[in-house]
Amino acid sequence: MSRQVRDVMSRGAVAVEPMTSVARVARLMREQDVGDVLVTYDRDLFGVLTDRDIVVRAVAGDRDPNTVTAGSVCTRPPVITLSPDDTTDHAVELMRRHAVRRLPVVESGGCPVGIVSLGDLAATEDPRSALADISRAEPNC
Repeated sequence: MSRQVRDVMSRGAVAVEPMTSVARVARLMREQDVGDVLVTYDRDLFGVLTDRDIVVRAVAGDRDPNTVTAGSVCTRPPVITLSPDDTTDHAVELMRRHAVRRLPVVESGGCPVGIVSLGDLAATEDPRSALADISRAEPNC
């Protein structure tokens, strides 16, 4: 049964400005127990930075996490986004088509309001699935 994205998304996603150091972003990810942050500039979505982006684009590229910025290693627009009014079925279809596990949710003016993850969808659409169980588990850090 499809619902609206607004009903399953994580609100108040962690956001940073493009000039934030990757080291600072990594600490925020640890503190907030998230695997991605929205990179915003003047309330608009500038990009998305994932833990994998930090590893592949910064650390594995021998770039100093204290000086490399979120804006220089994030995935830049066109980033696939959802509206809060989109359906969860549409979110699943976009994740499949683009092979992503998280999608920013933005209002019509481009202002980010949250993130919907594969785990959010699993917990809502199939609460007894292994993915839903894993998504509800306590962090292991």
